[in-house]
Amino acid sequence: MLVLLAGVALVASPAQAAPTNLVRNPGVETLSNGFPTCWERSGWGDQNYTFDLSTAARTGNHAMEITIESTTGVGDRKAMMLESPECAPLVTPGHQYDLSVWYRSTTGSTAVTVFRHDTTAGWQYWTDLATLPVAEVYTEATVRTPPVPAGTDQITWGVSIWGVGTLLTDDYSMVDVTQPEPEPVCLVGEECVKGKWEVMPFESPVRGIHSVVLHNGKVLLIAGSGNDPEAFAAGTFTTAVYDPADGSFTNVATPADLFCAGHVQLADGRVLVMGGNKDYPTADGTVGYKGLRDSFLFDPATNTYTRTNDMSGGHWYPSATILGNGDVISLGGLGEDSHGTVATEYWDADEERWLPLWQANQTWSFWGLYPAMVLMQDGRLFYTGSHTFGNGLPGTGASIYDYHAGTITDVPGLRKKDERDQSASVLLPPAQDQRVLTLGGGNVESNPEANRLVDIIDLKEPDPAYRPGPDIPLGTMTGGVPQTGDQGKMYVSAVILPDGTVFETGGNLHNRADPVYEASIFDPETDTFTEGMATDPVPRGYHSSSFLLPDGRVMSVGDNPGDGSFEMRISVYSPPYLFQGTRPNIMSVAETEWSYGATEQITVDAPVTRASLIRPAAVTHSSDPNQRFVELPMTVDGNTIGLNVTSNPNIAPPGWYMLFVHNAQGVPSVAKWIKLG
Repeated sequence: MLVLLAGVALVASPAQAAPTNLVRNPGVETLSNGFPTCWERSGWGDQNYTFDLSTAARTGNHAMEITIESTTGVGDRKAMMLESPECAPLVTPGHQYDLSVWYRSTTGSTAVTVFRHDTTAGWQYWTDLATLPVAEVYTEATVRTPPVPAGTDQITWGVSIWGVGTLLTDDYSMVDVTQPEPEPVCLVGEECVKGKWEVMPFESPVRGIHSVVLHNGKVLLIAGSGNDPEAFAAGTFTTAVYDPADGSFTNVATPADLFCAGHVQLADGRVLVMGGNKDYPTADGTVGYKGLRDSFLFDPATNTYTRTNDMSGGHWYPSATILGNGDVISLGGLGEDSHGTVATEYWDADEERWLPLWQANQTWSFWGLYPAMVLMQDGRLFYTGSHTFGNGLPGTGASIYDYHAGTITDVPGLRKKDERDQSASVLLPPAQDQRVLTLGGGNVESNPEANRLVDIIDLKEPDPAYRPGPDIPLGTMTGGVPQTGDQGKMYVSAVILPDGTVFETGGNLHNRADPVYEASIFDPETDTFTEGMATDPVPRGYHSSSFLLPDGRVMSVGDNPGDGSFEMRISVYSPPYLFQGTRPNIMSVAETEWSYGATEQITVDAPVTRASLIRPAAVTHSSDPNQRFVELPMTVDGNTIGLNVTSNPNIAPPGWYMLFVHNAQGVPSVAKWIKLG
């Protein structure tokens, strides 16, 4: 989706009739009961606001005006088209529409918001297309929708406001700008439907416990001691940088045992690695793993680690979530005494140091091991319930954590919260929709069969709660034995793809045993799986990772069965979209350093229907809480496209992103690297 502000219009050829405006009462001049016909006052939350019909119109006599004088918590107000057969514009699935509105606003806390009518499920929120900057005078905003989802026959839309200020809107327009779909190219062949795996003709020189896609397109593979006590005793700690372009590896001097550390990419592209393994368990099992307090910065430009100050305590299996201001919160894990640590560790990006305990807000709560903490659009953290080792946390198993207020609020609905060990959680595309999917899991202590559960939550709801989604499709186990009933998988990987879907792959039926060979693609628009994708011929269970490469393929590494062996082969998956015809190309990017709220220009060599920023992976143990797909609303002028960048850094935290576009067939470009901040 792309946006153009300040009046970029589509120009029809002289032989064509002017496009039909599908908005009913677009100038808001016709009134019913004192308000424009086919429009309604809408919104939710706790605000002190007024909702008026203003004479400060762009044309005619009326404009719609909303003023928020104060607000508490989340919510918004908006003038929306009525959800009725007479007023809501009719749409055609697969078509795209340019939505235009003239507006004035004293706040940038505004967005073009769209709802859609599903012929089966009824009216539902679709997406926020674009945020709008402050405008002192009437300014035209034009936003292109993504292709309309299947089963949708009408949409409504308007401009929402959630911050203190005044918003006026007038002269709405909606026109169909659908381009003819290209003819399908791949008519025969399994690859068109299932995709294709390739096992590389070489092996990794290090155990791929941790995988980070760097902004130079290479992959950082961190092993530390690699779950090998003998390597730990010998002080043999390893890291390598893999280059997918030529299959080469560069060994990196590794200063400590970073086995089971936490990691996150900072705004400048360096990788912050915190904690790790101070010691293995004692032979009699009376003392468990111990966490390091060490911390390092890995620089992709030099392939070197540089030590930072220590954290306040040790952390083995800590979380790491980057915030909208570039700082990092790390929670959970085992401390230097092998017990769970309750300290909140806070990395100050400006000072490049971990704050002492007394400078960081503390709740003294234990969050478990590798707790999946997803940054929400309002700056709070959502603990999804995905974790590692044993039972979930007390309570509902999922919660919202407000670092600044020091509050933790339980979130209901997560099923079998004590069997979500090494499940996968992902912020579904687009990040603006604030929906999280959690799938699979088990329990390494009670060791039941892993489950097929999929739970989905909409964090934009006033009282968010998980709701059941479709089960993970069944696959086969070692020896081709079909799965049955509720058999699912733990150690599952979930990878966001550039077409806005999620690829799930890998996993075991039991703890470190019984590989499951199944892969599917989840579509967030329909909340359904397309099953029967090609399966990785290499088992991928404990200590495995799968992640997106800049060329649109998925790479998988690792597997550590209960016998202590480790899988060193590398697999690469080409999704079905890579067999659907010619890829569009991003020919140029005007600027590679982007600002929040800006409209950035690119050129392409063929028509495209969608653009996005995808944050590169930093994954271990099925966990990558920073993974996200950020929609880029767009305005199209031939092969020149304006991309509207969100004004909210909590939607897209600062850092390097892969910029993708794709065409009507869902075929993506190769990514260009963009630095947002």
